[in-house]
Amino acid sequence: MRVRAALRVLSFFCIFFCNVSGLSSDGQTLLSLLKNWLVPVSIKSSWNPLDSTPCYWYGILCDSKQNVIYINISSNGIAGPLGPEIGRLRYLSKIDISNNSFSGIIPNELGNCSLLTYLDLSLNSFTGEILESLTNLQNLRYLSLYLNSLSGEIPESLFWIPHLSVVYFSDNDFTGSVPLNLGNMSELKSLWLDTNGLSGAIPYSIGNCTKLIELYLRYNQFVGVLPDSLNNLELLQEFDVSWNSFKGSIPLSLSKCKELKELTLSFNHFSGQIPSGMGNCSNLTMFAAVSNSLTGQIPSSFGLLSELSLLYVSLNSLSGKIPPEIGNCSSLIEFDSYGNHHEGEIPSELGRLQNLQQLWLFDNNLTGEMPVSIWRIPTLEVLLVYNNSLTGELPLDMTMLQNLRNISLFNNHFSGLIPEGFGVNSSLEQLDFTNNKFSGKIPPNLCFGKQLKVMNMGLNLLEGSIPSDVRSCSTLRRLILEQNNLTGSLPKFVRNPNLLFMNIQGNKIVGEIPSSIKNLTNITSINLSRNNLTGLIPQELGNLVHLQFSLSQLQAPLDLLLQSVLGPGSLTTRGHRHSELSALRMEEWKIH
Repeated sequence: MRVRAALRVLSFFCIFFCNVSGLSSDGQTLLSLLKNWLVPVSIKSSWNPLDSTPCYWYGILCDSKQNVIYINISSNGIAGPLGPEIGRLRYLSKIDISNNSFSGIIPNELGNCSLLTYLDLSLNSFTGEILESLTNLQNLRYLSLYLNSLSGEIPESLFWIPHLSVVYFSDNDFTGSVPLNLGNMSELKSLWLDTNGLSGAIPYSIGNCTKLIELYLRYNQFVGVLPDSLNNLELLQEFDVSWNSFKGSIPLSLSKCKELKELTLSFNHFSGQIPSGMGNCSNLTMFAAVSNSLTGQIPSSFGLLSELSLLYVSLNSLSGKIPPEIGNCSSLIEFDSYGNHHEGEIPSELGRLQNLQQLWLFDNNLTGEMPVSIWRIPTLEVLLVYNNSLTGELPLDMTMLQNLRNISLFNNHFSGLIPEGFGVNSSLEQLDFTNNKFSGKIPPNLCFGKQLKVMNMGLNLLEGSIPSDVRSCSTLRRLILEQNNLTGSLPKFVRNPNLLFMNIQGNKIVGEIPSSIKNLTNITSINLSRNNLTGLIPQELGNLVHLQFSLSQLQAPLDLLLQSVLGPGSLTTRGHRHSELSALRMEEWKIH
């Protein structure tokens, strides 16, 4: 009887043990990885040690023989190291653990997974160097390590993997130069090396990567000239070398650029002219060469680029007139050529750009009137033409620009009236007409869209009173109306915590400073000097950081002055000695 009882107990434990130990070796490997991870409940509950196979676990795929061939647990908030146990999964062909919080080094044992074709470890916190063992993955086609904290040099042996077509190494801390054997990757289609600390020149052998479609090298420390072998890359669509120290001329012959869509050369030291053959790049959607040393004119051949939507050539030494052929770029959304030496008139043909949203031509030598056709572009959002020598009046057409957000015309020679309806149909955010010759009244509805942040109209010939909608423009941050011929009284402001700076000096404003100015709760500077203000300075202004008045008519209570001395503020008053100030025998009084 005792023997039978013992056999029953043994049988029970055998059944239990068999159920536990029945999990396949791949399943046990996964559980050994899991024990060092912080994982969500969905994975912890799915990876059941009592199962005989992991093939039905979350993120796991098996072949017909129940070997684990695919791990996809991306975007699950998993934290912890990728342990060396991963090397036991010999049948793995794909690993995607991207967009988690994995940390530590990439285990050397990963090189044992010799059947891998796809490896995505991106968007994690891996550190250390790329180990030579990864070169054992001779079947690898896709390798993504971007957005980690990997360091060291890129191993030359990595570029001996014969079928590698995608390499994403962006946003790490890699240093050193690009291996000279880069050209061995004849199957390469995408190479992202941007946002690292890479240096040196680009290997000439890159011309052997004739299947290359994407090449991103921006935000590094590369030097030298771009190799002529780049002209062999006839399939190239996206090429970005911005924010480096490349020099020399733009090398692309552009006779073989039919597939090129985005060419970004900004923030380097390129010199010479923009190639006139650019018009051959018929699929080009973006050309960016900001902040280089390019000279000559913008090629008229750009007018052949019907797909071009973004044209950025600012901060160079480009000269001559803006080619009217740009008006043929029917897809153009943004045209930036500020900080150059353009001269002559803005071509009226730009008015044909019926999709244009932003036109940045400031800091040039442009003359003549703004073409009326530009004021009729329905999509126009930003117009920056300040610091030129433009003339003429503003047409009524501008009042119909429903999308206009930012218009900056300062430091030109515009004149005449500002159309009264301006602002009603748009949601202006920034308006700067400073230092022109505008006359007449300030339009009454500039803040109609309740988004106006900057209203600068100083140094003009404007007259009349300050519009009433200024008082209720709660989004306003800067108000500059200095040196005009404005009359009337100061507006009675409603509560506005956003207004930080106000300058209305040099006008003919009369009356008292309203006590409602206390509603400007965060203002740091007010200049009301050289007006005809009378009465007392409101007590509420005592704590302002900087305050400036003309005191020919104003009286400042002594307690306000003492409050300014004792408090955190600063008070500046200018004008004749008057009232309590005369006792101080000062023509100009400042307290900081």
